[in-house]
Amino acid sequence: MVKLLENTFRLTNIALVNELAIMCEQIGINIWEVIDAASTKPFGFMPFYPGPGTGGHCIPIDPHYLAWKMQRVNYKARFIELAAQINYEMPEYVVSKITAALDSVGKSISKSKIMLLGVSYKANINDTRESPALDIIQLLKNTSATVVYNDPHVPTIEIFGEDLKSMSIEPNDLSEYDCIVITTNHSNYDWHKIVKDSRLIIDTRNATKNINSDKIVKL
Repeated sequence: MVKLLENTFRLTNIALVNELAIMCEQIGINIWEVIDAASTKPFGFMPFYPGPGTGGHCIPIDPHYLAWKMQRVNYKARFIELAAQINYEMPEYVVSKITAALDSVGKSISKSKIMLLGVSYKANINDTRESPALDIIQLLKNTSATVVYNDPHVPTIEIFGEDLKSMSIEPNDLSEYDCIVITTNHSNYDWHKIVKDSRLIIDTRNATKNINSDKIVKL
């Protein structure tokens, strides 16, 4: 129960900030600046950050066990179910951001070449279990977009029976793509160079926090 509490705490707080990110988008406010400002409070606030969804073997799964257990005693775990729904829908929200960003530069998503940077569920590991990047790849493929990825920690992945290989991001490689989507903020990525070499970037992790460029669209 201690583990379930800790996992549920993170699930619900991540869902809260993901929903706030969507709200801030609607009213033209930068959610990342809001979180940074709120974090200056010396007590009573713990920062959580939005992203493309939750991954790993704990947060997306363990709270569901608790919700299932409660069903057996006729109790509805409302916080868990709502939080899980919000986080589950984030990959679709990311794809809608990609679509809108491409539209803004006169590109159709169905005719675009898109690269995802990072497919592990969090930075600097090779674990892709429940990674939202995999869902985003499949959703993009459903639009008929050409989709590839790069991840220095994950040389190959399988998406619904299709094997994909990590592609190069050597000089001039990124300029071949209509859009670059940052789905995992690995520390060995050179973000300044990536921004310089790319046409359009969707940053779901605030990896480009210290870079000012019209090319960047934040979550």
